[in-house]
Amino acid sequence: MISRPALPCCSLTAALGLALSGCLPTREAPAPPPARLPPGQTPPAARDIDDAVPRYEPRSPYGNPPFYDVFGKRYFVLSSSADYVERGVASWYGPGFHKIRTSTGELYDMYGMTAAHKTLPLPAYVRVTNLQNGRSIVVRVNDRGPFVGNRIIDLSYTAAAKLDMLRNGTAMVEVRSVGPTSPSAEVAVAAAPVSGTPVSIAAAGAAAPPRAAPENPPGTLPVPPAPITSAPVPALYVQAGAFADPANAERLATRLRDRAFARVFIRDDTIAGRKLYRVRIGPVPDVPEFDRIVAALEQAGVGDAHLALD
Repeated sequence: MISRPALPCCSLTAALGLALSGCLPTREAPAPPPARLPPGQTPPAARDIDDAVPRYEPRSPYGNPPFYDVFGKRYFVLSSSADYVERGVASWYGPGFHKIRTSTGELYDMYGMTAAHKTLPLPAYVRVTNLQNGRSIVVRVNDRGPFVGNRIIDLSYTAAAKLDMLRNGTAMVEVRSVGPTSPSAEVAVAAAPVSGTPVSIAAAGAAAPPRAAPENPPGTLPVPPAPITSAPVPALYVQAGAFADPANAERLATRLRDRAFARVFIRDDTIAGRKLYRVRIGPVPDVPEFDRIVAALEQAGVGDAHLALD
């Protein structure tokens, strides 16, 4: 679940990127209440909640500054979502932010198929695959976040339910851009037809420490998990560095072993005819262990560690 500074009168672009309206975050949003449907809201039938359908959309006038700063860190918005692939930890946010305005100006619908991302242009479409169970969905990215820890994407309640990650609150995922990036491009992904409006959510924010969430929040309808589209990844690793020179890889591996890191090894791959030596730790069984290793690497001066596959 997410706790994010409230933006009471403007979008993230204005507040954090350009500060055009002078509307800066003035208070901390309270932690979300126990997940339950907001008063007066009726959940849609689970069968009516389908994946987002990728289509070309012009960049939103809100939420797309060249760069913006949150909590002392600068983020640069990508010029395009084409060929984007990222692996890491996904989180989700739900009833505490239902109907709150997102970075694009839309209202967050916890039952839509949307997500928040730090650098993708808004809106964008991505396929999110839960690497731990092989379930896959397509969502529309229309918000900024999450801004704490190593979380790479923040999913709506329904999107998280479809990936079967509500109980744990997080999951190790792959995020891959899909769909056209220009008016003349053709949709390049097969996705289920969408019904209802794409989702939205609160603008700037920070992920709370991982905690278990109710599998089906009180007052909501169960959401059937997405189909398994690929085999679960048998082993996931933390990659601490990649080098063209094997001596540099060995130096980093030795330094990590000297600092009591276990299961450190060097994997060499040939890419475009050139050898690349990757320093990895693992395998890692779950998100808490991934978080622990990444935090320890940061203490050791390795700040760009990320999730890696075989």
